Amino acid sequence: MRDPSSLKQQFLKKWILGLQVCGSGKQNMSILERKKAIQLSADIALASTRDGRTCWSRALIANASKHDDNKILVQHMLATENERLKKASIGLVMDNKMVRCKKILKRSCCIKRVRKSEPQVVLAKSIAKRMVNRRAQVLKSLVPGGEFMDDISLIEETLDYIESLRAQVDVMRTLAKATELVNDK
Repeated sequence: MRDPSSLKQQFLKKWILGLQVCGSGKQNMSILERKKAIQLSADIALASTRDGRTCWSRALIANASKHDDNKILVQHMLATENERLKKASIGLVMDNKMVRCKKILKRSCCIKRVRKSEPQVVLAKSIAKRMVNRRAQVLKSLVPGGEFMDDISLIEETLDYIESLRAQVDVMRTLAKATELVNDK
């Protein structure tokens, strides 16, 4: 795991850059527009701190890049990282497909015959399997890009995503407290 303070510093720098880019475009923004600008710049800043090494960060950047309005912000925040992220995402997609294909081949070649066991044991196993599958589906819907991951990658990516979200929340809380202190004076 990474040092949380360096992650927070990186996030704060990139987030402020994103807020400056969003704020320079319009002077009279509505509350909804401000909210979207803050959320978008925070998402891109969070994703860019991971340098495209994780699926969730690439998925966040890809989702933000879909809209024409956001492309300028994404390009500005990822200026030097942009080409590296594109190359990394293309290579990793190919690697993931190859890994999945190998896993499918292994499973199909190594099918083991299950002995008939007691119905209660089989029932308990199937219920447990269904519960795990349901929870994995929920997790896949929560993690950006999770729908394209296998279960092990999903767990690793989720842990990394949680660590990054915690850093994001800590920075935002600290900034909110500092703003309150300045406004109270």
